[in-house]
Amino acid sequence: MTSPEQYRALKDRAAIGAIAPRKTIGVAGKDRAGYLQGLLTNDIQALTPGTGCYAAWLTPQGRMLTDMHVFESGDMILLDVPADALPATLQRLDQFLFSEDVQFADLSETLDAVWVHGPAASSMLEQVVTGASGLALGFAAWSEYHNTRAEFGGLPVVVARVSQLGVPGFVIYIEPARRSDLRRALVERGAIAAEHAAIEAARVEAGYPLFGLDMTEETIPLEAGIEDRAISLSKGCYVGQEVIIRVLHRGHGRVAKRLVALRMQEGQPQNVPARGARIFSEAREVGGVTSAASSPRLGPIALGYVHRDFVTPGTRVEVETRSGRAAAIVSELGKVESC
Repeated sequence: MTSPEQYRALKDRAAIGAIAPRKTIGVAGKDRAGYLQGLLTNDIQALTPGTGCYAAWLTPQGRMLTDMHVFESGDMILLDVPADALPATLQRLDQFLFSEDVQFADLSETLDAVWVHGPAASSMLEQVVTGASGLALGFAAWSEYHNTRAEFGGLPVVVARVSQLGVPGFVIYIEPARRSDLRRALVERGAIAAEHAAIEAARVEAGYPLFGLDMTEETIPLEAGIEDRAISLSKGCYVGQEVIIRVLHRGHGRVAKRLVALRMQEGQPQNVPARGARIFSEAREVGGVTSAASSPRLGPIALGYVHRDFVTPGTRVEVETRSGRAAAIVSELGKVESC
C-alpha cells in the first residue's frame, strides 16, 4: 500500500529512495569517449566535463542489453547501470577493447548512491553538500545530467541531477560507510525516507520505464519510448544503429507494440494489475502490463505494452485484475493524469 505521507513528501517537498538497485563503473583513459561512442546509442563524444546523458547499449539486432546514466567528470566517465547488469556490462566492455587507451573499474564497493527527489531536494542538498571551500553549488539551476565533485562533511562525493519521478531529482555517489550519514543529514533537513511503493507510484505516474521490468533484452528502445533522451540521430555508427535507422526512416517509427500508460477506471486496490496481466480489447488480447502501482492521487495505474493499433490516447481497453477484467484508458507515458 502506498503511503500518502511519503507520496506527498515526494511531490511537495523531498523524499529519499531509489527506483531500483544500481551500480557504477569507472571508465578512464584518453580514448574513453571515443571507445564508448561506438558502443552506446547517445553522443558520448559531445559530452564535456560536468555533463552527462542517458544511453542504451544494444545488440546488433537493435535490442537492449542495458540502459545507463553516463557522466563525464573531466578525467573519467562514470557509468551507472542496473545492479544485475554490472557483471555482463563489465565483461562486454573488456571484450570489445583492443588497442585503445581505456581502463575499466568496478566501483560498486567504493561508491554507493543516495537518491533524493522533490521540489525541495535542491535546497536540502545545499545545506549538506558543498563545493570547494564550502561554496554553494546552485543545485536548483542545474540542467539534467549536470554533475560535479563536491564534499559532504569533508568527504569527497559526486552529485548529479537525474529526474526520474516527474519532480527534480539528484543522485549523490558516496563512500558506502557514509551513506547512512548522508541520508540522516537529509532527513534532519526535512526529507522523508520513502518506501518502494511510494517511489513506484511516482515512477509509473511519470511514465519512466525501468530496465528489467518495462524494458528487457527483448526490447527495442523505440518500443519503450526512450528514443528522445537515449538516442542521438546525428552521431556516427554504434552497435544496433542500422535497425534503429531502418525503423525510423523506412518504417516511419512504426513498431509492432509500444509502452503506454494505463489508468484503471475503478479505483479499488484490488484493481491494481499484476505484472504480466493481459490487456484486452473486447475478445482480442492486445498487450501486457509491465509495472503497476496504487497512486494516492490517481488510484490504480500501470505501464504496459499494447499493439500499435491501440496506442492512441483515450483508447479503452480491459486489464486482468484479481477481481476480473477492469476497464482502463490508454494515455501517453507521463500523462496518465489526463486520462
